[in-house]
Amino acid sequence: MNVLVWNENRHEKTNPVVAENYPNGIHGTIAEFLKDEHVNVKTATLDEPEHGLTDEVLKETDVLVWWGHKAHDEVKDEIVEKVYKRVLEGMGLVVLHSGHFSKIFKKLMGTSCDLKWREANEKERIWVVDPTHPIAEGIGQYIELEQEEMYGEHFDIPTPDELIFISWFEGGEVFRSGCTYKRGKGKIFYFRPGHETYKTYHNKEIQRVIKNGVNWVKPAETATPVYGNAKPLETISDKATV
Repeated sequence: MNVLVWNENRHEKTNPVVAENYPNGIHGTIAEFLKDEHVNVKTATLDEPEHGLTDEVLKETDVLVWWGHKAHDEVKDEIVEKVYKRVLEGMGLVVLHSGHFSKIFKKLMGTSCDLKWREANEKERIWVVDPTHPIAEGIGQYIELEQEEMYGEHFDIPTPDELIFISWFEGGEVFRSGCTYKRGKGKIFYFRPGHETYKTYHNKEIQRVIKNGVNWVKPAETATPVYGNAKPLETISDKATV
């Protein structure tokens, strides 16, 4: 399986706290723990030519992991179209944290994907609401993070195909923080935690969920649907009208 971890890689260059948390970039940290799954992992960032998402790279990618925040609007529309097409063709997509507001996620959801938010160093308790789901494998009743950014309802997304996690925050809000969707032949997993000024992606349980998510969204060897005008499979009798 070929996995590509995409990150806009802007906070790491301008915020010393983020640089300290992720000296090799958020993408580097995620790529490093995904290697434990014995998959081929590469990274790409916003400022590379074509954002690192060339036709050749996308063609070879089985699963794309996406992290973005401050530079959503800088992602070129023609690149978004290419990613969108690949998802429909079967490429898996894992969208993390503020990637909910990325062009590709909003295009796939067809909604604003807006929400409430607050940065207050508050506790987040991520409850497992579907313990039978493969993405929750290896996780107990909940994951507890001592410091995270709050995301709160209402989260303007379509009703998830499957809801795996719900977050509770110290300030009282709740949030649908682990959602799956299918679009065309592709699978999508959205996972909420991961604010850049916290060390969330160093948490082993968070890493486990992302690994599980990557394995869940990977392409399946299924037939591609055939569309358009179709010839009959059987002989159609001549039904003359009176």
